[in-house]
Amino acid sequence: MECSWKTLSVKKSFKICIAQLCFAAILFTLYNNVSHSAIIDADEYVVTTQEPTEHTRIILLWTWPLGRKFPLNECPSYLNITGCFYTANRTLFSSADAVVIHHRTIFHSEKYLPHMPRPQYQYWVWFNKESPSNSPNLHFMDNLINLTMSYRADSDIFSPYGWLEENKEDENFTIPPKTKLVAWAVSNWNPNSRRVHYYEQLKNFLSIDIYGRHHKPLPRNEHQQTLSKYKFYLAFENSIYEDYITEKLWFNAFTFGIVPVVMGPSRENYERFIPKDSFIHVDDFSTAQELATYILKLDSDDKAYQQYFHWRSRLHPVLGTSWEISYCRICKAIKEAPKHKTISRLGAWYT
Repeated sequence: MECSWKTLSVKKSFKICIAQLCFAAILFTLYNNVSHSAIIDADEYVVTTQEPTEHTRIILLWTWPLGRKFPLNECPSYLNITGCFYTANRTLFSSADAVVIHHRTIFHSEKYLPHMPRPQYQYWVWFNKESPSNSPNLHFMDNLINLTMSYRADSDIFSPYGWLEENKEDENFTIPPKTKLVAWAVSNWNPNSRRVHYYEQLKNFLSIDIYGRHHKPLPRNEHQQTLSKYKFYLAFENSIYEDYITEKLWFNAFTFGIVPVVMGPSRENYERFIPKDSFIHVDDFSTAQELATYILKLDSDDKAYQQYFHWRSRLHPVLGTSWEISYCRICKAIKEAPKHKTISRLGAWYT
């Protein structure tokens, strides 16, 4: 930075130089207070108009999950969340009570993790909704994480893809009109996977319409009108792990009034979360042909098919795919969290 002493008076030039140096110092301070290691946008640092009070718990989103932004400090009233302030402003790191690390956003490199001095009282919350086989570099988190938040029921903060709630009173559920038999929407087509191998056998005995990449198009705004016409939906998970029951069941099947044919954890695992008469499990049949025979039998017997919807008179599905709801759960968790623990090997627990 140069100052011109030839064209200005010494006194005036001196003042301008001092001002420029002060401005440069401020920029340098801001640069050092904010980590440049994360994949974020500049407007992520804008603090919400609501400010924390002296006794407010500050919860810092280290990154937006998968870069997707959503309103902060607007938790649903039914969660009864009070006394917490959510922010994505990293300059508040030193005063944050909890820092949320979203695994799929930082797993590429350890440089995306916080590197500032960590306050002794601060919780680091590890958030992940992917299965272990789709969660590389778990060792990055060794000896760093205090609380876990995932689809697993034994997480410190349980964040499932969906759940069932009781109706206020018994309701008559109307099954959407059906004109087609079996649908499957799949974006990750792996010819060597168990689910594709099973499909290759099943299609020899049933008519199955496949949507997704390299198959029939399924625009997001046409999911309901397209899928609700089918009697059955193949809710085949891309990997098999305990409690890993995703939107394939909660959204594609239950939300649109379709009977799910599931491939995932055991039937006993599914029955921890949904009624036993709400789904068909591939493991209940010795062969794909035997399953196909059962599906065709239900197709010709309306009364038997309708029994898979009896639970809808007393229960209804709720989607847990909202980022807001997942993050809102952290407030209560850190208030009730026991004395600090540190997970030495996260991968040993998660896998």
